[in-house]
Amino acid sequence: MSFARSLLRVKPAEQLTDDGAHTQLRRTLGLVPLVALSVGATLGTGIFVVLAEAAPAAGPAVIVSFVLAGLAALCSALSYAELAGSVPVSGSAYSYAYATLGELVAWICGWCLLLEYGVSVAAVAVGWGGYLNEFLRGTVGVTIPDALAAPPGEGGVVNIPAALVVLLAMSVLLMNVKESGRVTTVTTVLKLAVLVFFVAVAITAFNSENMTPFAPAGIAGISAGASAVFFSFIGFDAASTAGEEARNPKRDLPRAIMLSLAIVTLVYVLVAFAAVGAVGTEVLGGSDASLATALQVVTGQGWPSVVLALGAVIAIASVVLTVLYGQTRILVSMSRDGLMPPVLAKVNRRAVPARNTLLVGIAVAVLAAVVPLNQLAEATSIGTLVAFGLVNIGVLILRRTKPDLDRSFRTPLMPFTPVLGLLLCAYLILGLDWVTWVTFGIWTVVGLGVYFGYGRRKSRLNGT
Repeated sequence: MSFARSLLRVKPAEQLTDDGAHTQLRRTLGLVPLVALSVGATLGTGIFVVLAEAAPAAGPAVIVSFVLAGLAALCSALSYAELAGSVPVSGSAYSYAYATLGELVAWICGWCLLLEYGVSVAAVAVGWGGYLNEFLRGTVGVTIPDALAAPPGEGGVVNIPAALVVLLAMSVLLMNVKESGRVTTVTTVLKLAVLVFFVAVAITAFNSENMTPFAPAGIAGISAGASAVFFSFIGFDAASTAGEEARNPKRDLPRAIMLSLAIVTLVYVLVAFAAVGAVGTEVLGGSDASLATALQVVTGQGWPSVVLALGAVIAIASVVLTVLYGQTRILVSMSRDGLMPPVLAKVNRRAVPARNTLLVGIAVAVLAAVVPLNQLAEATSIGTLVAFGLVNIGVLILRRTKPDLDRSFRTPLMPFTPVLGLLLCAYLILGLDWVTWVTFGIWTVVGLGVYFGYGRRKSRLNGT
């Protein structure tokens, strides 16, 4: 096989599905745990943490920013749903790209997903420390010193809480997927209850003056806000990483993806509306625990903010758990294809990829301890947007190359929906800071070095 052809070789969808059918992982997850997995991976960081980052730039129109980001996510979610129902394996967008765009593009997609999942876990963990301090302040009257609760560049030396929550999530994942699923379902219900509580309290203090001027920076501010808060939609695709552990993947994966996105978008818009209307964007932008601060301002009492801070601690910890799970399963797929060392695909007697989980957990814990949140959030967004764009392209190609493939869900309004999803992803990418582009460029170059130095030579498709 020539060098050029080896870069374009595809892994047939039927072969991917067959690999998934003979997995060593256990099929124990039904629809509810799958929805909880996706909601759990999504709902938390964006509204508890990133809202404070985006609100000053967009103003009250940050509500529109959430809607715009949600629209971009919806188009991609529809493409994800079709591919998840057609190719129900653990690799998510990586596997879909392998079946449609060829090995090199699949590698780049998988490499982007590793950036998305790994860095987003670190970013979530960084935000966890702010709410932990808020909870400690309201209950025992002490806080973790900044030197031990913030990364370098933000007044600290090392972020111990961020590293700790990653290591705790890693410990849960080392049990088994059924137990992890139960933990995810319980924590997801708790975080939804806390956010409903926030909306109910904050809406009582709604002040229309806080909504003006609605878009002080105009369309540019809304776009910048949408690019930033898109980070908060990352995770709706988490169910697609459980393709080999779902009991009925063809039926349940598309449903879980769409249901989770609908739930998350509704919650984000309601919470953003209530928060901005109650205290304004300046208050939200001036706190690491913005929603807890908003409740403190609204009620003049400490206990509501303590309740919210506890909910945020639980919510953000569950995001760490579910996103870390997704990254380990993507590594399983890449390793099984030969593009990563095969040891990362091996599972223990509990059907858990233990070495993979330990490696990912320790690496992400170190990252969370030393890198600031804003740099992590934007680096995550660009990796995600590239992966989502490739999924939209992939669904178009697979419709053409495999028109008779068994599809349990079909993306509506073809080809308009995936094309719009692709354009919206490109639009949001253009709104990211140039430093993010540089970081992504370096990450991509490193990834290409790994592929040409190892993955291309070790690929299971060699000789086929």
